[in-house]
Amino acid sequence: VAWSNFISGTNPGGHGIFDFIARDPATLKPYLSTSFTEGGSHTLRMGDWIMPLKGGKVRNLREGPTFWADLSRAGVPCTVLRMPANFPPTECAATSLSGLGTPDIHGSYGIFTCFTDDRKETSRDVPGGRIEKVFIKEHAVACALRGPVNSFRSDGAEAVLPFRVFLDPAGVVARVSVQNAAFILKEGEWSDWISLAFPLVPHMAAVATICRFYLKSARDPFALYVSPLNIDPSNPALPLSTPAGYSRELAERMGPYHTQGLPPDTSSLAAGVFNDGQYREQASFVLREEQTMFETEFQRFSEGFFFHYFCSLDLNSHVFWRAIDPAHPAFTPELEKAHGDFLPWLYGELDKSIGTALKRLDDQTILLVVSDHGFAPFRRQFQLNSWLMDNGYASCDAPSRRGRDAYFADLEWSSTRAYGLGINGLYLNLRGREGNGCVAPGAEAETLKAELIAKLTALKDPKTGQAVITHVYRPSDIYTGPCAGKAPDLIVGYNLGYRASWDTVLGKYPKGEPVLDNREPWSGDHAMDSALIPGVLLSSRRIALDNPALSDMAPGILRTFDMPISEGMTGKPFLEL
Repeated sequence: VAWSNFISGTNPGGHGIFDFIARDPATLKPYLSTSFTEGGSHTLRMGDWIMPLKGGKVRNLREGPTFWADLSRAGVPCTVLRMPANFPPTECAATSLSGLGTPDIHGSYGIFTCFTDDRKETSRDVPGGRIEKVFIKEHAVACALRGPVNSFRSDGAEAVLPFRVFLDPAGVVARVSVQNAAFILKEGEWSDWISLAFPLVPHMAAVATICRFYLKSARDPFALYVSPLNIDPSNPALPLSTPAGYSRELAERMGPYHTQGLPPDTSSLAAGVFNDGQYREQASFVLREEQTMFETEFQRFSEGFFFHYFCSLDLNSHVFWRAIDPAHPAFTPELEKAHGDFLPWLYGELDKSIGTALKRLDDQTILLVVSDHGFAPFRRQFQLNSWLMDNGYASCDAPSRRGRDAYFADLEWSSTRAYGLGINGLYLNLRGREGNGCVAPGAEAETLKAELIAKLTALKDPKTGQAVITHVYRPSDIYTGPCAGKAPDLIVGYNLGYRASWDTVLGKYPKGEPVLDNREPWSGDHAMDSALIPGVLLSSRRIALDNPALSDMAPGILRTFDMPISEGMTGKPFLEL
């Protein structure tokens, strides 16, 4: 949401991105809010195979202007690297690479795989990954990587790539043989990037991907981690850059790199596949890659506009906040001793990149350092949907199954008046909009909104006595523009230390207390009341506004190039000219 404000120079009412997750109100089917993949049309069926006669495409769902497209149309050279909320990248003359929102080849934010013979494990899906139970036979392990759904097959089967691992009977070493690659890993060692191709149609079509292997342990138990399958920047299956060949050119200059929008694998940490030290090592690889990309391309920059996004502070503040916050339920002195230095070290590393830019600063150049938000502890989680059900705003169709399934599988819609989805969204089950709506638009809906606002803002945490929610916003009070009607009916602004639970985000209704300790590694957050977590703006030119906002960035950047503010932008120029 915040980066869309930055890109378009307006608020969500102008660009239409309100949360990470959106829903089709008619079917209540959720989807990722920033992009949508359309399948190929006009197909020809041949037995078990489906041959598209017209290819599908991926659409960026962000609406409104894009300031670097305006700059490039005016002849200003632009380089925009890993811009969040820009997948697929906006078609224009700029040199750009997509960032946050770019999927792996499964179409997800990233799915890792861990192969293990641990007796306590079974083959199962976990959030953000897959555990595959394997067996060692004569010092060898047969494995299979799951690829994307094969859209050429009528049964919707996944493409699969078998490979084998050979274990040294005397040492802690393994040889991995996969497709045309073979390499040896010591225990605790990472491979380089490995290029693979998942066959879709024999001798005709394949999906190129890159991934890395990590040998956690060679025996007792055997455990081999495989990173999410990234789109290969040298041969992208989906659009990653403008011009289309830029992702390949960049790989030629700096080597293979993550294309997945969120490269630090926090899911592996949450699932217990990585311990804190293993995750930190993987996250440090990501940082080094970010620094290499910045240094490689910044040295080629001579005029115009240059942008580079670093994700490392965000993702690592999410999972290592517990190492610096003694009040967090997941804090331990041992964790602080081992990893309390990590976040300060990251800030120092990012300061080095700012220093690289400062060395080239002159009186005709402006340097901006911009964050999309601040950070705060996430100590307690609020089960919004459970609270709604326990207070009579939602009904369960099978109480014995309550809380088992996500995405509203528990609900009796005819008597459900409100539901939560995403991190901050609260919706009414509105008649004429939702497929089984029961709340009448107009006076009944407005009365229900007022009642929910009053009750939620009065809610106190029984453990701390603090307010759980500081504001519940009506979209009409904070959003303007052609997309404002697509907003959630209410926006929940959580107090510092509080956030929606993961069950709320996914539309689940578990039983129990509505406010719970958060003991997960994901211990810091920013999806709270935005008034409480302002971001950072550093500028080499004097800032003219007393309270600049992200929506002011695009108009301000355009003005520095003596360009008019684009139609649809509601922000104000923020720099003295």
